[in-house]
Amino acid sequence: MEEAWSLVQKNGNQFIVNGLPFYFNGFNTYWLMVFAVDQSTRGKVTEVFQQASAVGLTVCRTWAFNDGQWRALQKTPSVYDEEVFKALDFVISEAKKYKIRLILSLVNNWKAYGGKSQYVKWGKAAGLNLTSDDDFFSHPTLRSYYKAHVKMVLNRVNTVTNITYKDDPTIFAWELMNEPRCESDSSGNKLQEWIEEMAVYVKSVDPKHLVEIGLEGFYGPSTPNRVQFNPNTYAQQVGTDFVRNHQVLGVDFASVHIYPDSWISQTISDSHIQFTKSWIQSHVDDAENFLGMPVVFAEFGVSAKDPGYNSTYRDTLVSTVYKILLNSTRKGGGGGGCLLWQLFPEGTDYMDDGYAVILSKSPSTSDIISLQSTRLTTFNSLCSRKCHWDCKKKHAMETFLYHDEL
Repeated sequence: MEEAWSLVQKNGNQFIVNGLPFYFNGFNTYWLMVFAVDQSTRGKVTEVFQQASAVGLTVCRTWAFNDGQWRALQKTPSVYDEEVFKALDFVISEAKKYKIRLILSLVNNWKAYGGKSQYVKWGKAAGLNLTSDDDFFSHPTLRSYYKAHVKMVLNRVNTVTNITYKDDPTIFAWELMNEPRCESDSSGNKLQEWIEEMAVYVKSVDPKHLVEIGLEGFYGPSTPNRVQFNPNTYAQQVGTDFVRNHQVLGVDFASVHIYPDSWISQTISDSHIQFTKSWIQSHVDDAENFLGMPVVFAEFGVSAKDPGYNSTYRDTLVSTVYKILLNSTRKGGGGGGCLLWQLFPEGTDYMDDGYAVILSKSPSTSDIISLQSTRLTTFNSLCSRKCHWDCKKKHAMETFLYHDEL
């Protein structure tokens, strides 16, 4: 009998589905909605899910926003393009066919797909006196624009499945914003207040789904003893604060991104792997010992455009991330999962920012991904919270999880 398709929930620092742990291996493909608008590119959405599911990936993170741009979902505040909304409906219905759950992000910090700067443009057009893109976080009118968008998306009734988004188990979680930063207030207060308001707001519209912020994971002023783990000194000045931000009511799990090639140096070096190890471990420790919630490494990858890049390095990076997370999984810990940035089907090279992984062209990476997925699926199915494994079962699993070094 097939398990009912039910909502992901959390219990302490574990995600659970149908009462069993849900540790996952996943990926990002941010452009799914825009590709689904056009009949000529819609098939690529299906291809991504097909290929991801073939290597056991069970969670995908993608954009549920496109503000004021070409193919915008939200053309102007509270004015939506129904064709683009139908494309998002298709993405969600297609994900379910392949048993893939979605983390849907609701706005961008950056200018791509509109972002906070588009909200500020809208505000200026409405006659508001705005001086910085960070007014997105503080101006009451812009906050109300964002809330209206949240409400519109969460209450959307899917035209393909007839299920309201806020009731749909295909949606794993809502993400408040992709990589929020508020550089105009390094104390972190301005962003903290925005998170406090919006996390509770999302929960008021949709109490069923999990919520996360979308942060990169930089340590801030509230934890001077942790800033040593940041990739650089600038990271503690961007207005974010990993621990403080995640203690907010309504936030269910932590998110972290991993980009040594963007944060430390573009040229690939062994120090990137060392950083990756300590960055993951420090956040897993905080999630388990301090926050009491799962942590998801929601973006990690390496650009083929980096000096010194080769596919062996990419495989090493991916293996490193997987291995450290597996150590947490094995203990039933807080390392809930990770999402590779980013998975592409063939024939979409023109969208590649350097980070694209095309599984059919990367057999070694594909094998590493597949093995991690299998290990997690095995762990989830063998390990019920409600029963202690008998020794044989436990020993067999330990052997499987660890018999070959990644």
